[in-house]
Amino acid sequence: MAKLGFRFWGVRGSIPSAGSHTVRYGGNTPCLEVLADGARFIVDLGSGLRALGESLGPGPQQATLLLSHYHYDHVQGLPFFAPVYNPESRFAIYGPPFEGKRVRELLAGQMVQPYFPVGLEVFRAQLQFCDLEPGQTLSFGALTVKTTPLHHPGGSLGFRFELGGKSICYCTDVEHDGGAGDARLIELARGADWFILDATYTPAEYEAHRTFGHSTWAFAIEAAKKAQAKNLVLCHHDPARSDDAIDAMVAEVQQQFPATSAARERLLVEV
Repeated sequence: MAKLGFRFWGVRGSIPSAGSHTVRYGGNTPCLEVLADGARFIVDLGSGLRALGESLGPGPQQATLLLSHYHYDHVQGLPFFAPVYNPESRFAIYGPPFEGKRVRELLAGQMVQPYFPVGLEVFRAQLQFCDLEPGQTLSFGALTVKTTPLHHPGGSLGFRFELGGKSICYCTDVEHDGGAGDARLIELARGADWFILDATYTPAEYEAHRTFGHSTWAFAIEAAKKAQAKNLVLCHHDPARSDDAIDAMVAEVQQQFPATSAARERLLVEV
């Protein structure tokens, strides 16, 4: 039987938020590990990527890395991912082009003086950089990875992993637009076993953050119901939101969509 699972290594948006108020859910920026029949896929390279690398141990590693977009909270972990310095490690890195620049150039842009002491050339792993166009579908053996463009400043990609009739849909950094963007999002999540969705704001907070590119838990409920998803996971937590406040948010959402939880670092979920 096909095995599909996922584990968060980073669940916060914008900036890491370490402290006593984030101990239970975690304070790292976005990083999701998807395990499919023994193969490892890593979606977004936020600060949680460092801990993921530590968990793998000192030996060579192999994985496919997928980038939703290049905002700093989604790429800042790459220079601190230990396996990328092992010459026997192999990684394929997929990311969308942006304003004529390809994924390698875009990732190298965060590792330049005076902002960072060394460049991308310090990586010793065998790296393959691949353009990923919005709407493109990738195949890795029996696993299919579908993408769709999301409504977010500068663009972002949503991902759907399908294996043996099981599915995980991951859409971080998306703002509801009431139109075509919402329709694409809902179609990507149609019937998903697990629908992981940006719920950065409460409805009361949203008006002050309109156009920031993030959604509310109220929209998450609406999208999950329209997509007929089986389980909803709220992600991209506001860095200032405490664990207790996330608990309260989940409890409120569960009144309308009972199969709801919040993204929590290091918890392995098997589909």
